[in-house]
Amino acid sequence: MKLSLLLFLILPLFVFGQYKLLSTEGQYQGDKLFIKNPKQMDGFGYCIIKVTVNGEVLPASIQSPNFEVDFSLFNLEIGDDVFVVIEHFDGCTPRFLNPKILLPESTFKLKDIRMKNKQLLQWETENEKGILDYDIEQFKWNNWESVGQVRGKGLEKSNIYSFKVSPHSGENKFRVTQTDNSGEKRISQEIIQESDIEKYTMSPSRVRDYIFFYSAGELKKTRFEVFDAFGNLLKVGLSNNVDCRNIVNGIYYMNYDNKTEKFLKVSE
Repeated sequence: MKLSLLLFLILPLFVFGQYKLLSTEGQYQGDKLFIKNPKQMDGFGYCIIKVTVNGEVLPASIQSPNFEVDFSLFNLEIGDDVFVVIEHFDGCTPRFLNPKILLPESTFKLKDIRMKNKQLLQWETENEKGILDYDIEQFKWNNWESVGQVRGKGLEKSNIYSFKVSPHSGENKFRVTQTDNSGEKRISQEIIQESDIEKYTMSPSRVRDYIFFYSAGELKKTRFEVFDAFGNLLKVGLSNNVDCRNIVNGIYYMNYDNKTEKFLKVSE
């Protein structure tokens, strides 16, 4: 009785141990996924036992050396997340032949980019063939900085987007970019706008407790970054002051408004 019970408990684990899982994921782009299905080690039957898409079993024959996953069978829309799992026997290895079809490519064509009310960046595109984020970048502190993201629509027809930006004093430059599975960044043309914001100053440059930001003679909030002498980022934020009490004495650099300045932390 005990031996029978032990075999009953062990057998499912033994059988499950003969199975392996292989998976891929991405977003539905309207294409079919093709799978290579080798024979089992003993030459009898094919390697793959079952294929699921987002947890649903593929309702198609898989008993062939190559077969396709037709995502239209799962009522998916372009841009929907897809998770494909292959369950197969041990000792053989199936293969996804074209997994990149689940990775969108950046194909957008910029029709227009403009600034509305000096704070709302708007752009219009066409020829999008995959849903990808747009990165909004602003040129400041001698570098293009990412200031936000907007989800792309992935439609070939006209797409209109907007994003609220935070201009600094002086000349402002903005652009939008996309990076796809190739790792290459596609960049829009720049839009340049002159701001009517008064220039900022910071004080004191020799600080014990707090540094304050001023514009037009008043305390004003600005985005800032604090780096040590080795280039390590220590603080970041949006405020009219920076608490420097918890940093050690030494030389530091402050990025704020559209400039970079040096300051000295002292204990007295």
